[in-house]
Amino acid sequence: MARQLNMDTMLQNFWKEEYLKEKMLRCEWLHKYGSLVKAKQKAKAAARLPLKLPTLQPKAPVMPRPVPKAAPSKAPSPVPEVSSQSEMYPVPPATRALLYEGISHDFQGRYCYLNTRKLDLPETRYLFPITTNFTYGWQLGPAAKQELVSCKMCRIESFFRKNGAFALLDPRDLAL
Repeated sequence: MARQLNMDTMLQNFWKEEYLKEKMLRCEWLHKYGSLVKAKQKAKAAARLPLKLPTLQPKAPVMPRPVPKAAPSKAPSPVPEVSSQSEMYPVPPATRALLYEGISHDFQGRYCYLNTRKLDLPETRYLFPITTNFTYGWQLGPAAKQELVSCKMCRIESFFRKNGAFALLDPRDLAL
């Protein structure tokens, strides 16, 4: 069955005229307001750019005071010297070498480096606790495994509530 189009010459001329009117209206709007829109777009783009702070020049190094030769010299500390800008100790060269070997997809490179770095204690990685959460485990030492020495009933009695809620123990509730 053929499709009937309700489009005659008069309707075609109507749509052509509507299209031209709309096109002219858009051109007039662009001519009138186009420069304002571009200015607003530039202002928004400038606001999205990251703020560039001025860089501070390093201060001239302070010359150490001369130490009299009669004073006893201190033993060198095992902690490596770190610049005042860093919060972390420098990475050992062997660990840093892991970073450049292979790719993370094959559990090498960055993946292996981060897993190795994660195993170090925070005291060996950071100069001081950076966040307040660091203070909880700072210099805590190795974890000591404690044996659970108690009888089954002690665990059951301490696990369930004593205030009457679920007071009756169902045998199906006991997982022990």
